[in-house]
Amino acid sequence: MPEYGPGQGPGPKPVTQDDLERLLAAQPFGVLAIGTPGGHPHLSTVVHTWDPDARIVRISTVAGRAKVRRLADDPRAALHVSSDDHMSFAVAEGTAEVSAVTETPGDAVGRELLALTPGFADPSDERAFLEQMVADRRQVIRLHVTRLYGTVLAG
Repeated sequence: MPEYGPGQGPGPKPVTQDDLERLLAAQPFGVLAIGTPGGHPHLSTVVHTWDPDARIVRISTVAGRAKVRRLADDPRAALHVSSDDHMSFAVAEGTAEVSAVTETPGDAVGRELLALTPGFADPSDERAFLEQMVADRRQVIRLHVTRLYGTVLAG
């Protein structure tokens, strides 16, 4: 990595919404930021998927987690993702909703969780996944993105 002196760091390059959406789609890991009652951010590393047509980020979570409880009080959230070299980043801001808990293997929430995976070749593996989602008390956080911003730094 190059070394820079004060004021000599890499400068930003123009970035388009398409660039930001590609980065959001390409990076499966991100950091979800939500507010706390005390005003500090609560950060969680999450695995997500991006639906560009609906402008929704989907995140699998477990019922009872802090992020689920906090989103019930204040649904504002942001997801930060960065490129592998950390020279680019995108932030998706919006309002989150949390699905019901999947209760029966193959119910609507279970199918939504299944769509977050690459899929299974063996139907028995899919069935086992759906059963595990019920056992884990899984839910889906849907971040409805209203603002997408970020930057690319010249390397």
